[in-house]
Amino acid sequence: MSQPSGTPRQIPVVVLAGFLGSGKTTLLNHLLHRSGGSRIGAVVNDFGAIEIDAMAVAGALGDSTVSLGNGCLCCAVDVSELDGYLAKLAHPDTGLDVIVIEASGLAEPQELVRMVLASELPGIVYGGLVEVVDAAEFDDTRARHPEIDRHLALADLVVVNKLDRATETERVLDLVRRLVDHAAVVPATYGRIDPEFLFDCRPGEERIGQLTFDDLHDHVDDDDHAGHLHSGYDTLSLTCDVPLDPRRLMRFLDGRPEGLYRIKGYVDFGPYDVRNRYAVHAVGRFLRFYPEAWAPGEARLTQLVLIGSGIDVPALGRELESCKADTDAPHTDEAGMWGVLRYVPGTEGDPEEPA
Repeated sequence: MSQPSGTPRQIPVVVLAGFLGSGKTTLLNHLLHRSGGSRIGAVVNDFGAIEIDAMAVAGALGDSTVSLGNGCLCCAVDVSELDGYLAKLAHPDTGLDVIVIEASGLAEPQELVRMVLASELPGIVYGGLVEVVDAAEFDDTRARHPEIDRHLALADLVVVNKLDRATETERVLDLVRRLVDHAAVVPATYGRIDPEFLFDCRPGEERIGQLTFDDLHDHVDDDDHAGHLHSGYDTLSLTCDVPLDPRRLMRFLDGRPEGLYRIKGYVDFGPYDVRNRYAVHAVGRFLRFYPEAWAPGEARLTQLVLIGSGIDVPALGRELESCKADTDAPHTDEAGMWGVLRYVPGTEGDPEEPA
């Protein structure tokens, strides 16, 4: 879905966390080579004077990297300093489509998320917390770092990495699923997940489904390890010319199931707001609506895409269909939009934490 003219462009900021050796840098490098034409910027935070992780990604990122060595990001900088780094990367001249904050293995994910949410930059939007875990070392990691259970409960997406080295893959996956709170859990080897989980890929060439010709022909060797990347998640799309009822949609969003990681698109609330459509942005439990004026002559449609792992696509489709407004409903009332307006930035009751 294209960005409407005159609407400020917002770049998603994804926090990439996980303990030492879980495979965060490998995952980031994979995203760089699977971006489908999208430009990725990164804030790379090594804990130590020699910035190994920054060197690992610098060749692919060039001047789109901000490197913070010899300190933990959540302790070494405050919100205003982080805003300075993000402002540099989010400048229109960079042409970036997504920014990834790769935290050190000792960082506190909750503090990093709070810093991004507290940002006053109009050009960015929180893009979710991705927690990477090492499947082969998961039991030992929990024994040494019991706080990992809390980290997993905060995550929007959990990548269970290094499954090729684990001996009890199903047990580890089941355990992680029990520890998360409505997060999508994606199995992986070599950090290979589909970038569509994290951001909208801009195709460098003609697309076939979720994969580009570049994916199909230039990365055949990846399939030996990764299999079909798009097989790890499910998608559901809705396009309709009937307005959605705001109360019904909020009931759907408040009760969205575990594994439903992303919701994106535009909603027409019909007579509840005849001047605006509402861009919706949800990652995990985080939810925001952004009112945008309808362009003259623009078709008034609701267009939504849902992405998740292990979700019941037919059931979700039926629930979305039930959110359509009744064509013979009585006149709207002001209270009908209150649930939506709670998640519009700058309005009274705007939540500071993910929903």
